Amino acid sequence: MSRSEQCGSELPVVDVEQRVDVDVYRQWPTVIRLLAENVTRRADPDTRDRALRDMARWLETGSSDAEIPYAPGRLLMHDTTSTPALVDIAAMRDAVAARGGDPTALSPRLPVEVSVDHSLAVESFGRRDAAVVNLAHDMRRNAERYRFLSWASKTMDTVHINPPGTGIMHTINLEQLATVVTVEAVDGVDHAVPDMMLGTDSHTPMINGLGVLGWGIGGLEAETVMFGMPTTLRVPEVVGVRLTGALPAGVLATDLALVVTHRLRDIGVTGEFVEFFGPGVSALTVGERAVIANMAPEYGATTGFFPVDARTLDYLADTGRSVEHCDLVESVTRRLGLWFDPDAVPRFTRTIDIDLSAVVPSVAGPRRPQDLVPLTDLPATFRAEAPSPCDDDIDMPAFPIAIASITSCTNTSDPRLLVAAGLVARRARERGMRVPPYVKTSLAPGSPSAAGVLERAGLVDDLSAVGFDIVGFGCATCIGNSGGLPREIAEVAADGTRKPVAALSGNRNFPGRVHPDLELGLLMSPPMVIVFALAGDAAIDPTAEPIGVDADGRAVMLADLWPSPQEIDALTESSRRPRDVVGDFVSASRNPAWDALDVPDEPLFPWDPSSTALRRPPFADDDFARSMLGDYDAHPLLVLGDDITTDHISPAGAIHVESPTGRYLVERGAAPGDLNVYASRRGNWEAMLRGGFQNKNVRNALAPDAGPAHTVHAPTGEVMTLPEAADRYAQDGDAVVIVAGERYGMGSSRDWAAKLVRLLGVRAVLARSFERIHRSNLIGVGVLPLLIPADVDGGLQDLRPGDRLHIVGTADTVDRGTVAVVVHRADGSELRFDAGVAAETDLDRRLLRRGGVIPSILDEQLGR
Repeated sequence: MSRSEQCGSELPVVDVEQRVDVDVYRQWPTVIRLLAENVTRRADPDTRDRALRDMARWLETGSSDAEIPYAPGRLLMHDTTSTPALVDIAAMRDAVAARGGDPTALSPRLPVEVSVDHSLAVESFGRRDAAVVNLAHDMRRNAERYRFLSWASKTMDTVHINPPGTGIMHTINLEQLATVVTVEAVDGVDHAVPDMMLGTDSHTPMINGLGVLGWGIGGLEAETVMFGMPTTLRVPEVVGVRLTGALPAGVLATDLALVVTHRLRDIGVTGEFVEFFGPGVSALTVGERAVIANMAPEYGATTGFFPVDARTLDYLADTGRSVEHCDLVESVTRRLGLWFDPDAVPRFTRTIDIDLSAVVPSVAGPRRPQDLVPLTDLPATFRAEAPSPCDDDIDMPAFPIAIASITSCTNTSDPRLLVAAGLVARRARERGMRVPPYVKTSLAPGSPSAAGVLERAGLVDDLSAVGFDIVGFGCATCIGNSGGLPREIAEVAADGTRKPVAALSGNRNFPGRVHPDLELGLLMSPPMVIVFALAGDAAIDPTAEPIGVDADGRAVMLADLWPSPQEIDALTESSRRPRDVVGDFVSASRNPAWDALDVPDEPLFPWDPSSTALRRPPFADDDFARSMLGDYDAHPLLVLGDDITTDHISPAGAIHVESPTGRYLVERGAAPGDLNVYASRRGNWEAMLRGGFQNKNVRNALAPDAGPAHTVHAPTGEVMTLPEAADRYAQDGDAVVIVAGERYGMGSSRDWAAKLVRLLGVRAVLARSFERIHRSNLIGVGVLPLLIPADVDGGLQDLRPGDRLHIVGTADTVDRGTVAVVVHRADGSELRFDAGVAAETDLDRRLLRRGGVIPSILDEQLGR
């Protein structure tokens, strides 16, 4: 029995209502109440009292420019964000040791859980042993990087690694790590406190579905949290989403999540907190809530929060938490005023209404997760893509399904969705249906416990019969680790006679995200993935057209395959076994290959100069550890349009042998046929720099016909690669900047999208708007994010080689919040405007003055 269970409800709590007016407290949204509790418990008295006054005044307008501190109790990372962060720490340890300091002082000061979930690739599929084969490939291919992670956990007591095969970090968080209420010493006395955390993945808000406050941050911001630097934020604007009614038969949580994403992107909630309220909340299980909360980065919000209620307790019990702990959660959340009231209407910044009963089955795409498409509109959507005429003899539609993958924490963490998929597979199997041979199928659940549910439900054979064998427990296709395409698809994609489409139950479908050769993708529920896999055609209306034919040649309609809600619920309930959730995780943690790794045991990591996976980064070197602010003239290095994602900037998927990164790796001894994925090379700064902006959909207006990652070196007029141009500008002492449009940096939290920009010597990024985490990552490397005013015609998209920007980006102007910019065009004309500084807190501005996170940490460690 845990300490919290032994103490039970007798533990004291931090009562915020003793320090703020009761009416104020009760009007706050739950997320503001949780922030107030955190401030009351963690901040010094002066900061606490000021912050609580500012939060009380927030009620007047639902908005505030005041800053408050936030101190999470724990940090969650995955392998491909933790690797660069821990590599940075290893480099900083070297720098501290070289100056006579104690390198072991550089260890995280709060618990850090790491999940190894982002590396698994779908190479073996459509066979029963696919998961075993893929895990063996993963361990072989990534052994060097895994040794490094094991070294970090061995030399840093607060770092714990969950080995490959144990599941996706967000599912581990839901099933294993989150407590909702935990125990913490406050002034030397144990208190029951809300579980609060941060994670270095944009989908961290999935835990909001359980009533735990947490959100995603970049790896660089995580480094500040690790070392006890304050995390500050403005008192957030909170958008309330009022839910009414209940989902109708045939509609699943995924359909609702796509509607929420569409609606919230439409009104714009970037950087805001979202909280769900109203009677419709009570109609949703935690599994369904988690699907919606997981999509917070897709709708642009910091959170997608659902307060604690009886459904929360149901989920805790279903995943093996004890009766005593469930009682503690209910008791403490009621005492703290955090228990959900379906009739309450808190004060929100603004609200929208969604009637659950009006939601219909839908998909999203074919290029963005916020682009909602009712099933009936799919034929028209794809007709607008105008493919080349299919006048050949190939038996394949114009928009063939190339990849059909049930993948991602978003939808595979809810057992109900997997059971629904299994029932569709069962009915298809009973009718003798088969998936076309050109469709690559895969099933990658978020947790080993999902396999147990499917096994007890008797659905494993049914899924296997239509090609959906389990390929492993990791992000897989959703993160771009989809493996090779079927030969037939690769051929038609190369010759342009077809436009292949990915169908997946993931959260992102940006061009090239799932596979570098796939521009089109549809997001959908797990059972709908099987439907489209069977059809083999993305451009059908499955509500009106046959999905396929059965063994007797009869047409099979969607209604013939789709299970009823009662059938799904009954089988899900009968297949649950709470005690096995923990047991399945423990069994999966027994990884002999992981335990057999030869791990160094010394405080300084022994860098291997021949390694292609790990290279000591330059960020802790003196010439990098400096401020980039100043008053300077700059050449534009890139001029980009809207919706440049972090995938566009720094890819995660497969490394092509003919790419700059591929050639670099082969030159250093890597096997040409086994280069792995970019996500696995994030410990090697030289490889990541060469991968920057390589996405074929990135168009640089300075060199529109030159191909990805090229620009014009303005003084000479030569077209060259970005690293070549950056080196030339640096040698000549010329500054460079990047210009972009709306929503720059949307997508994954990867800090390499900012780090490689810093390695290119970029001093500022000017954009119409920034996504929250990437903006933070730019500041974390000392790059100044500037907002182009709406009244600047064209948003500087008409810049050409030879145009220069004079930027007065000094510490003083940054502190004032506006920076004077003068565009000196090559034709002699000028454009003057004041750009807004996208730095929201004093910490942001301090980091910019110091040159970013790493110089700040080193200054503190070395007493500079």
